Amino acid sequence: MNILFVLEHYHPYIGGAETLFRDLTVRLAKLGHDITVVTTRFDNKLAKEENYRGVRVVRVNCRNRFLFSLLSLPRVWREAGKADLIHTTTYNAALPAWLAAKLRGERIIVTFHEVWAGLWKRLPFISNLAAAAYYLFEQLLLRLPFDRYVAVSDFTRRELIANGIPAEKVVNIYNGLDYAEFAEYDHQPPEQFTFTYYGRLGISKGLDLLLPAARDFFLLHPNSRLRLIIPRQPAGMYARVRELIEELEIEKQVELLHELPWRELLGKVATSSCVVIPSYSEGFCFVAAEAVALGVPIVSSGQGALVETVGGRFVEMEEMAVAALTQALERAFIKDYDYREPPSFPLADSIEAYLPLYGSIGMIE
Repeated sequence: MNILFVLEHYHPYIGGAETLFRDLTVRLAKLGHDITVVTTRFDNKLAKEENYRGVRVVRVNCRNRFLFSLLSLPRVWREAGKADLIHTTTYNAALPAWLAAKLRGERIIVTFHEVWAGLWKRLPFISNLAAAAYYLFEQLLLRLPFDRYVAVSDFTRRELIANGIPAEKVVNIYNGLDYAEFAEYDHQPPEQFTFTYYGRLGISKGLDLLLPAARDFFLLHPNSRLRLIIPRQPAGMYARVRELIEELEIEKQVELLHELPWRELLGKVATSSCVVIPSYSEGFCFVAAEAVALGVPIVSSGQGALVETVGGRFVEMEEMAVAALTQALERAFIKDYDYREPPSFPLADSIEAYLPLYGSIGMIE
């Protein structure tokens, strides 16, 4: 059969979801299916079209994932004409994929990474107008009748159902990790207490709490430091983070790193005292799963799917507030951790779980 994937990002873009869909598409191609991926050309050095391990990759000349919703539609329409099934993800790839599927009369599956609903109104670093626009766009996606919905955690599954998606159309397939990538690393905390934040610059990530909490923690422990591993994009968000660091006068105690190669990133995380995840919500959280795989303790907000992906040694914030995060960091400093059995999310299990899903709508026997 011919399966069309419409994705905002695909290999060689680095990310947990991108790794999942890279391996899923390659696995399907090895099983003899014709696989095409339509995605963004986020780097001008990338070919507009290529064959990657049996997967035909078509890149729309667009680096902005928001513009992708519009600019990808002509190509998605053409490719959908050859497809038996379309698989897409939230947020910006879902609309053109759904339009093409419905106009072509094709079946379509969507993977929902998270559902924020009313949370949009409570997030920092975003205007009321922008929050309202994003909320309305998410509500639009929730009202489009996809054939099946994949939730990447039980939390996301519950949120989909709470927002009106029929329970029988929702299946929970956790994102997965290749644990072989973490086997060579051991947790080796430095002598100087170092708490690490790493990941994308999202408005839900709690950086508005982390930086002031770091300032308060530094007053108590001036020899400690924050290792901040973040991209420089989006530029506006990055500029605001830099401004906050300067306003709080913590530049000397913040180690700011960007776009590290994967192995170097894992090395930095493994040599941290703990990883901090103060998010307002998480649909899955690869950072949590990766920190657990490395054996690194976690300071967590406990919001969203973090109760599912955080394990091993951890401290959970008592509320979403600067003082609560400072207190949680203090517990980590004295190694006053709680413990629960570390969860495991093998990548192979995630990939194999998609095959019966396709079969459930009559596409793969």
